[in-house]
Amino acid sequence: MSLQVSDLKVYYRTLAGDVKALDGATFSIADKEIMGLAGESGCGKSTLGNSLIRLDGRMKYVAGSVTLDGNSLPIWDDDGMNEFRFRDVTVIPQYAMSAMNPTRKIGKMIGDLLESRGESYKEIKPELMRRIDLVGLQADVLGRYPIELSGGMKQRMVMVISTLLDPSLLIADEITSALDVSTQRAVAETLVSFRDHGFVKSMLVITHDVSILYQTADTILVMYAGKLAEKAPTKTIIEQPRHPYTTMLISSLPEVGVRYANKKLSGIPGSPPSLLNPPTGCRFRARCPLAFDKCLEEPPFIRIAPDHSVACWKVDGSDA
Repeated sequence: MSLQVSDLKVYYRTLAGDVKALDGATFSIADKEIMGLAGESGCGKSTLGNSLIRLDGRMKYVAGSVTLDGNSLPIWDDDGMNEFRFRDVTVIPQYAMSAMNPTRKIGKMIGDLLESRGESYKEIKPELMRRIDLVGLQADVLGRYPIELSGGMKQRMVMVISTLLDPSLLIADEITSALDVSTQRAVAETLVSFRDHGFVKSMLVITHDVSILYQTADTILVMYAGKLAEKAPTKTIIEQPRHPYTTMLISSLPEVGVRYANKKLSGIPGSPPSLLNPPTGCRFRARCPLAFDKCLEEPPFIRIAPDHSVACWKVDGSDA
């Protein structure tokens, strides 16, 4: 296994108390696996991604462990994680198109980054040029400033930079959200090609757009209100979801060829609960059409099939 996460809890400190943004996550990502992470805004997706590389100083590590290729990651320690960032675990941040220093030419910026990791820009440059060509950019991009690139070009350049040292785990956070549809597809295909070329061993792709995951992910993990709801192969999540939230999330997506002048999209009534004082039991129960008395207790995240786990009292786990 490439990544193992066990009972991970990460909160945010506020004057009103701790926001329980990630409240007990246990899952794994295998070698060569692309796992998608889906859910509504504020469900804890980015918190989970950031906690694996510890980029946000506001985060408060509470409990749990993260192991990558057999090595325990010190995700509670900013300085301790420096040894692993970029080499073992790297991220394409949510603000990727603004991630590059606007006052530095791209080549110089990459050289500084490699130097900070004890690497030689001269030795790595041939591979850098190969990857720039692979993503459809020209060699002269290294002599340009980020402002001279389009949004899609910036996104692909950041992808090249983030994976230049062949990390084990790549975290891609909402990397298609500010792009047009055709560029989204190109970026999604580039992600898959990075895995196929061996530039990264495994990937966590975070997005609220399930259609992107349908194009890229081998498996999908669905989160709701800081908790894991369901994890299964992509085809299973799309065609046979078992958690009520996953079912409603998928049914709210538009279908190709359907005229919505005649058929309305179904939404999810209500709003997610506050994570400052989340409700006891199942956090989806106030919005769930299947809720019953047992939902006052928190459902365990159980395996209902060899590759399918769900946290719902209404789901029978006898087939596991």
